[in-house]
Amino acid sequence: MPNTATTPSPPASLTKLLRDFNTPWKMRLYFLQKLPSCLFWGIRVESVDLEQGVVSIPFSWRTQNPFRSIYFAALCGAGELSSGLLAVAALRSQPPVSMLVTNIEARFVKKADTLTTFTCQDGQALRDTVQRALDTGEGQELVVRSTGRNTDGAVVCELTLTWSFKRK
Repeated sequence: MPNTATTPSPPASLTKLLRDFNTPWKMRLYFLQKLPSCLFWGIRVESVDLEQGVVSIPFSWRTQNPFRSIYFAALCGAGELSSGLLAVAALRSQPPVSMLVTNIEARFVKKADTLTTFTCQDGQALRDTVQRALDTGEGQELVVRSTGRNTDGAVVCELTLTWSFKRK
């Protein structure tokens, strides 16, 4: 017998937010207003849903360091954005919660000299942590991982970010 249970659909405001994250011109406007370095570097949101965020950064004159690879800060910015979009989505339709990156660790595995795509798959863990912060009224921290891969699929960078959430 087929399972007739349905998964509740996300609130309309969250559905709209995810649609906006996946609309290139809306993200460029957002970058212009809030994150101009992402606009300058040419960062693109490839896809965002409730579970994962995928963001790419090109290897170009805007992102290049003197060693002909992508500057470490640009890599960190793209990797942080892949998790940050998921964190913002976790806060949608919730009471006010402050969010902050309290720690970042990066491991650079290989020279980033092509388009690098970062993927963070911690959407559920971020939603659970935000809910715990709301339920307890105490600050909560979560360590998430974002992995950057080059066009060949090889890992070039692994970021570990600690997000902190606290009810306002």
